[in-house]
Amino acid sequence: MPLELSLKQARRMALAAQGFNGRPAPASVKASHVTQLMQRLGVVQIDSVNALVRSHYLPLFSRLGNYSQTLLDQAAWSQGRHRKLFEYWGHEASLLPIELYPLMRWRMQRAAEGQGIYRHLATFGREQQPTIARVLQAVREQGALGAGSLSTREERAGPWWDWSAEKLALEWLFAAGQVTVAGRRGFERLYDLPERVLPATTLNHPQISEREAQRGLLLHAVRALGVGTEKDLRDYFRQDPLPSRVALAELVEDGALQVVRIQNWRQPGFCLPDSKVPRNVRASALLSPFDSLIWERARTERLFDFRYRLEIYTPQEKRVYGYYVLPFLHHERIAARVDLRAERAAGRLAVHAVHEEETGLDEEGMQALARNLRQLADWLGLPQIQINCQRGSGRALQRAFDASVAASAPDLL
Repeated sequence: MPLELSLKQARRMALAAQGFNGRPAPASVKASHVTQLMQRLGVVQIDSVNALVRSHYLPLFSRLGNYSQTLLDQAAWSQGRHRKLFEYWGHEASLLPIELYPLMRWRMQRAAEGQGIYRHLATFGREQQPTIARVLQAVREQGALGAGSLSTREERAGPWWDWSAEKLALEWLFAAGQVTVAGRRGFERLYDLPERVLPATTLNHPQISEREAQRGLLLHAVRALGVGTEKDLRDYFRQDPLPSRVALAELVEDGALQVVRIQNWRQPGFCLPDSKVPRNVRASALLSPFDSLIWERARTERLFDFRYRLEIYTPQEKRVYGYYVLPFLHHERIAARVDLRAERAAGRLAVHAVHEEETGLDEEGMQALARNLRQLADWLGLPQIQINCQRGSGRALQRAFDASVAASAPDLL
């Protein structure tokens, strides 16, 4: 018989699995904390928008509090024993624990065969092998290179995705696993041969079949999500429907997964057989728009009754909540949305809008939001916070700041 879970129980399992367990953040965040959290999450999405901070830094802040971004940089892009992560197409462009590299080789093989990658990139791979070979040889001879240093293009680049032939070649080689990301210059990827970047033990790992890799990724997904439907689980590492369904059925049959029925969910869920349901979760955090807790929007609606859409690419006059809006998790609810901007030249964190959900934030909740914004400003090195929101929620947040006596609070304009 399937296990029966209430919606509250499923929500608590999801929050705990994602690292929101209500425990105090470490007093001093070390490299081991970053590594352990990345292993728990399994994948952190990278995004180029820098309205607040690059998005891959935010999930760690949401869970660990004030940590040095250098710790993540070292784990992701340092050479030698400090490297604990690698870049690849995990969810989207992502950072993943290096232990998952063998589980991604089937995807690299598919990409080399022109499958599972963007159509224009697959076409380029079929038609431009001489260019690809030339670019690979340049990487071999010169070491870590960015696309800009290889480009032979003379005309000016157009809009996004108007890539040079060399950039397309590097992206094809990256998808196929023939080069990897050695580091970044600003936000530009620097590509090198895997054998010059990744540990030999990782590269020499025995080959894992696609079937076993699919199963392994689904198990990582259920550990990271706590509980989810088949679609939730396969979305975590962007797996295809048919093989994930087959793999899930096998995992259930083998006793590695438990089928669950969740209140108000139309589809069955899956969790680990030894899953525990926390009695409550008392955690508060500002979430990246690309946080793995909420990136599957349908699941977010089922779990939290919270409909969330990114409005970065929506014309300003059609935006409902703002350009770069962070959901605010308070205890077991997503209770508000906050439109934020880091105004670095002015040294301030700008709060453009605060939108409370239907049940709103009580005084304690608004104080928790104020504390999170203080912590965020401090982490970003912004000494001031400016509240531009003139709505009732903005005024309530202003009062929460005014009532604060924390000696370390940033100056409020």
